[in-house]
Amino acid sequence: MSSVPEDPSAFVAPSRERLPAASAMAVGPPVRLLALSDGIYAIAMTLLVLDLSLPEGLDSAEFHRELRAMIPQFLAYGLSFTLLVGFWQDQRRIHMLVRQADEGFIRLTALGLGAVALVPFPTSMLSDYTDEPVAVALYSAVIAAIDLIHLAQFTLLCRRPRLRTRAVPRRLLWGFSAELGSTILVFGTAAIIALFDPTVAMYSWLALIPLKIAVGRASRGRPVRPAAGD
Repeated sequence: MSSVPEDPSAFVAPSRERLPAASAMAVGPPVRLLALSDGIYAIAMTLLVLDLSLPEGLDSAEFHRELRAMIPQFLAYGLSFTLLVGFWQDQRRIHMLVRQADEGFIRLTALGLGAVALVPFPTSMLSDYTDEPVAVALYSAVIAAIDLIHLAQFTLLCRRPRLRTRAVPRRLLWGFSAELGSTILVFGTAAIIALFDPTVAMYSWLALIPLKIAVGRASRGRPVRPAAGD
């Protein structure tokens, strides 16, 4: 007796149904995206310390000489670690506003994480070649690019209410945008200056401190009102 089923449709391949485009799908609260971000930030911070090592078998004089020679590496490590902590906090503040992520937000997040993962490389260049214009320019450009992407993410959330958990108050809209913009301005300008004078470019980074303080004071003084369109 044949075991072939009577219904020939059993052998017919199911109809080809086109999957919805990624842009049409809403991936709920970005838990996995946030976990991915945390992981990449942790790895980038850890990689920074790999350049900090002393040769073995040094006598006392050589040890102190090598330790003094590592001062630029310690400074570059401290600067990059501090900046990465700030970027991580900015990223989490942005993600706390996200109710669901669309394709555009996911792509921006991936682009930003790619820049974050790159930070150890220009940090190593900066610590070894502080007098090289390209080293300082590349470091400045990468730092500016990270906050530029954060600003693009925040702007995207402000323009697409369906992606947000709540309305964005004007004080947050102005203050957070200005805070990100200050980093973009300082390091973006430094990237250009570095091509002519890397030392002046590195000193120009210090302008970020008073600028951040001024932005913080100004944003705290603004009244809390919902943003237009919310």
